[in-house]
Amino acid sequence: MTRTEASMDTLRHAGDELADATVAALFEQGQVGTYNTLMRYVSTVGAPLPDGLPDVAREYLEATRVPPSWVDWAEMEKARLFFVDNNVHISTALSFASMPACYVVPHVARLLSATHGLEYPSKRMAETGQFTVYLMQPDAFEAGSRFIPAAQKVRLLHASIRHHLRREERWDTTALGTPICQEDMIGGQMFFSLLVLDSLNRLGIHMSQEGAEAYYYAWRVVGAMLGVDQDAVPRTLEEARAFLDLYMIRHMGPSEEGARLTRQLIDLYEEVVPGAFFDPIVSALIRHLVGDTCADWLRVPQTPWDTVVKAVPHLLGILETIEDRSPLGAWALDRLGHLTTVLELSSLTRGRVMHYAIPEQLKKDYGVSRTASRTRRWTPPAATVS
Repeated sequence: MTRTEASMDTLRHAGDELADATVAALFEQGQVGTYNTLMRYVSTVGAPLPDGLPDVAREYLEATRVPPSWVDWAEMEKARLFFVDNNVHISTALSFASMPACYVVPHVARLLSATHGLEYPSKRMAETGQFTVYLMQPDAFEAGSRFIPAAQKVRLLHASIRHHLRREERWDTTALGTPICQEDMIGGQMFFSLLVLDSLNRLGIHMSQEGAEAYYYAWRVVGAMLGVDQDAVPRTLEEARAFLDLYMIRHMGPSEEGARLTRQLIDLYEEVVPGAFFDPIVSALIRHLVGDTCADWLRVPQTPWDTVVKAVPHLLGILETIEDRSPLGAWALDRLGHLTTVLELSSLTRGRVMHYAIPEQLKKDYGVSRTASRTRRWTPPAATVS
């Protein structure tokens, strides 16, 4: 599939027809509060929908309650095993690479500023982490699991943000396209799949081509359930690379919102890291994974740990050798990875369950300047030969 500026521009003006219509009807009928209250009690597959749920919401939930018919379950099992083997590394990549990558797209950073609570800046990271853990459970699509209801709610959450920004004329659609458009949703899918694989490679993690392709495939399934147009989604890792490269060239750059959100992220993780002595490793790891150019745009500070972090791949290589040679070592490292992921998620959520509710309003001080121009684009450095 050949990507062009014209084809990407088309994606910039497309939203999610089903979710957008559902949210518009809920607001028109004044039933958003009822939906949010009742859906707190619907968190697992197979749970009965509560009495009093608005009809339009019930119809949406019925239409989106099963995964796409084309899902290859053998491939999904490969993806789950890949996650089990690499869960701590994937969590690291999501936290220290994927999240900052979102912030380095100025219009996305501005949009995220609309929904971040300043008193609880870890909300989106907690939601993302919880969502990924739900996805990679062995029973993710079976009765009793939490993944499908979470996906249904996230899809409506995205639609509600589009609804607010367009209705209140707080988004310049001429310059920026539709908020949370198909291009940005696919770009986000690349950040949480391909960029994670890139980060694992940068960390020195040994991956099979089969495992990497399965992990990417799982995020294609996620994208379908979040309302991403599957005709526009890259099918292979090679196509994904072409899409992500063009997306970066079109949009990435510095912004005040991106720098502020990154600072919040760094502060959050410095709270989790035990002892002030190790705090700089947070900034060093972000800089190592996103590169100096993006880190400078996000104002990630340089620290003496920048050099130390470069030794991480060697340490992980030793651990992988232990894992490969010892079944007991492999079991211990898998358990350590699982516990680390659970601890990280617990720190982010503060022990709460994230409900992905539809916001009834956005931050009052949010706005995107109508002088914003898509002509200010990042010019990448010249290609180098590996």
